[in-house]
Order: sequence, then C-alpha cells, then structure tokens
Amino acid sequence: MDTNSKSHVHGVFEKIAPKYDLMNDLISFRRHKAWRKFTMKKMNVSPGQTALDLCCGTCDWTIALAEASGTGEVVGLDFSQNMLDVGAIKIEKLGLNKQIKLVQGNAMSLPFADSTFDYVTIGFGLRNVPDYLQVLKEMQRVVKPGGHVVCLEVSKPTWQPFKAMYNLYFERILPQMGKLVAKSFQEYKWLPESLKMFPGRQQLAELFEDAGLDQVKAYPLTGGVAALHMGTKEKK
Repeated sequence: MDTNSKSHVHGVFEKIAPKYDLMNDLISFRRHKAWRKFTMKKMNVSPGQTALDLCCGTCDWTIALAEASGTGEVVGLDFSQNMLDVGAIKIEKLGLNKQIKLVQGNAMSLPFADSTFDYVTIGFGLRNVPDYLQVLKEMQRVVKPGGHVVCLEVSKPTWQPFKAMYNLYFERILPQMGKLVAKSFQEYKWLPESLKMFPGRQQLAELFEDAGLDQVKAYPLTGGVAALHMGTKEKK
C-alpha cells in the first residue's frame, strides 16, 4: 500500500467515524457482536490481565477486554483520532477512564516495549493495514511469552452459492447502504476492495506462523464470512 493509499484509508475512517457502529451492523449482517462474544469466550481473559487492542476504532472490543480483566490495564490504539474521540465518550460513560488508555498510533510500528501485554488483539482492522505480516510481527513482539495474539476479521466463504451472494452483497449492495446510511458511497466502495486483497482463512493462519506465533488456531464464523485467528507466543 503506497502513501496515497494510506492517506485514503486514514481519510475513510476519519470521515465515517460517527456512523461506524451502525455500519458495522450492516457490514457483518448484525453478527459482529456475536463474533466478538465467541472470541472473548475463546480468549478466557483472567482478572488483572493486560491487553492491547489495535485498530480499536470506537472501542467496543477495548471496552469488552477491560470489563473482562476488571483491573488490568487495557490500551486501545488507532490511527484515526475521530474514531478514538467516539470511543472516549463510551469509555467515560462507563467509568473506565482509569483502566483504559487510548493512543493514536501506527499498528505497523507499535510504541510499546517487547513482551508488555497478555493479549494483543485486532478486530476488523488487519485488512486495512499496508503490510499484514509486519503488523502480526509487531503484535508478536509486544505480547508476553505465553500470551496470545488474536485477530477477528471478515473472511472469504468457500461454499460456492454462499460465496456468490457474499460477493454481490459486498461489491454492489454495501456501497449503496453506505451512501444511504453514512452518506459515504466512495468510502464503503473501498471496503470491499480491501477484502479482495485480504488472505483467506488458511493463508492468514500461515502468516500467523510466519510472524513467529505457535499453536495457531483458525475458526470460521457464519459460514466463513468472518474468521477468528489465535496464536501464542512461545515461552522461553
């Protein structure tokens, strides 16, 4: 992804921030909350554990991590300040200001020391970064030995009839929804293009391994429309 593309991605998320939560319902067929609930169950966060949530957007997953941990520090990082501003309002309403820290930053080069967090997560954000493997390597670097790297992302269904309907939805219907709901036809036209370039479930699992993660598991969700990937940093 070149500099112009990165600027475009940044502009997309700065613009759609106020309608982001509503559009997530449309993009995921209202399933993203169920997918995140399944993910949290698989993660089994313990009280006091720490987490870093990358591309945290408006902070729904960041908040879920903080609530599961109870006392552990949780950091949400995103390159869009507008997204973080929306998330900060939610966090303040829930009284989680002291537990959650929000950072505007780049997932490609994390401003954290090695082996800092028990969990490092990225939800519906990996497909928007310039280099998937670089981000996974950074996630592996900052997670503690024995800690977990977790990615929840839109994926590519393999069952042919479902695949055809899915492609029609993302390429034709979703941009029109973006135009109607978020007044952002061009922004939501770009999102399906980002999905075309994104690796399938098995290919992403291989990238997890290339990043130095062990015990990599991939779970298809809703017929493969989305996927959960989890990997562990080996204890030394």
